[in-house]
Amino acid sequence: MNLLEAETGKTYTIQAIDTEDEDMNAFLFHLGCYSGEPVTIMSKKKNSCIIVIKDGRYSIDNILAESIIV
Repeated sequence: MNLLEAETGKTYTIQAIDTEDEDMNAFLFHLGCYSGEPVTIMSKKKNSCIIVIKDGRYSIDNILAESIIV
């Protein structure tokens, strides 16, 4: 399941990043978003969601959230 399908307030472990775009992959890696890392979904909105990775809080759009497999 991806982050858009996950429940708010729960912590999941990232299983994979499912994207063909190298820039998007590099951006997510820079945030600390890679396999094995825990991620918590704080809230979801219409076009974005707020996640916590490594004590950093980030707002990502739905395209990025769909590419993060938990």
